[in-house]
Amino acid sequence: QVQLVESGGGLVQAGGSLRLSCAASGRTFSSYVMGWFRQVPGKEREFVAGIRWSDGFTDYADAVKRRFTISRDNAKNTMYLQMNSLKLEDTAVYYCKAIGVRNDYWGQGTQVTVSS
Repeated sequence: QVQLVESGGGLVQAGGSLRLSCAASGRTFSSYVMGWFRQVPGKEREFVAGIRWSDGFTDYADAVKRRFTISRDNAKNTMYLQMNSLKLEDTAVYYCKAIGVRNDYWGQGTQVTVSS
C-alpha cells in the first residue's frame, strides 16, 4: 500500500524558513514525478514545485522561485521542500503528490502558517 506522509509544517514568522518532508513507502518511485501542492480554504489546490525522481529535474511555480527548493533523498525515499523567505501568502496546507503513469497518490497534508 502506497503511503505519503508529510511533516515539518508549523507556525513561522514572515521572512523565516521551514523544511517540509514527504516520506514515501509502498513501492519504488523511480519512474514517478513527485510534487508539492498547496491549498487555502475556498481556493483550488495549486502546484508549488515538482521533481523527477529518476534524474532530479525540478520545476517551480513562479510565486516560489528563488525562495523554495525541492529535493529528494533516494536512499530514504523522502522528498523535501526547503522554504525560505516565507510570506504571509505562503500560508496553506501543503500536500505531497506522487504522479505515476497509471496512478497518482496524495499525502494527508501539513499546515504551514506564516504570521506577520
